[in-house]
Amino acid sequence: MKCRNGFGIDEIHIIKPPCVITNIEQQTIVDMLDNRNKTTVTRYLSKRTDRDQVRYVAMDMWRPYRQAVETVLPDATVIIDKFHVIRMANESLERARKAIRIALTPQQRRGLMRDRFVLLKRRHELSDAQYMRFSGWTLKYPEIGQAYELKESFFEIWDCQTRHRAQEAYYAWLRQITPEMKVHFDPLIKAMGNWHDDIFAYFDHPITNAYTESLNNLIRVVNRVGRGYSFEALRAKILFTEGFQKIKKPRYQRQRIAEGAIGRIPFYGVAEPGSATNYGVDLPTLVQEIQAGRL
Repeated sequence: MKCRNGFGIDEIHIIKPPCVITNIEQQTIVDMLDNRNKTTVTRYLSKRTDRDQVRYVAMDMWRPYRQAVETVLPDATVIIDKFHVIRMANESLERARKAIRIALTPQQRRGLMRDRFVLLKRRHELSDAQYMRFSGWTLKYPEIGQAYELKESFFEIWDCQTRHRAQEAYYAWLRQITPEMKVHFDPLIKAMGNWHDDIFAYFDHPITNAYTESLNNLIRVVNRVGRGYSFEALRAKILFTEGFQKIKKPRYQRQRIAEGAIGRIPFYGVAEPGSATNYGVDLPTLVQEIQAGRL
């Protein structure tokens, strides 16, 4: 299964976290590995005959992935999937929300009913009614407003058009964090520091594993419907079910056949310059088959 330009590497948590290898350009699943340690991923990448063509690798913040890529694909650019990063902002907000609620009375907590649902929404997604509720909460509990604003301003970093502007926006965001909020946002701050170059590489090469996340959700559905496939059975079902592969057929060239070679009428035959290319399992096809209940 061929891959040009970009790999995606992610994991799914079913039996143990198998590693999913994807083709970013073609949006296909190329393979599934039974674990995500450095040795396994390094061995797999080393065996790929097309590894010299890979220019980018999108991944989450898992060091064995990066170590494997640095070993086998030293010229490839590592890009941390932005959706893994912004998810950490939501998790920071959730830590702040829970800490605030702990200090409240049962009656006060009832006044914050469905607060998680509202707070995890982006500001532009809030309905008028939700915004009114949110405004009331922030008047009573300013810390909720502070945590929400930090989440929103962090998301806005990803609207920047250049790496330089994104980094400047991030440093401005850091300056907004109060000591009270830092404890909740500290895991995100540390991740941004530890993975700085790989995270901001997104602004030079805006590729993500967003479709890989969708694929992971679908694989969970397949596994649940199958009531717990073994890894080998799940891998076989995903990768080798007939009709799922995205295959590029060779280009056929019309070629004149000499007159008299077959009968007396000149005609054009077909020449096949190369074999078909299999890019892996086509994600849209997989989604369609699972949603239709045919897998």
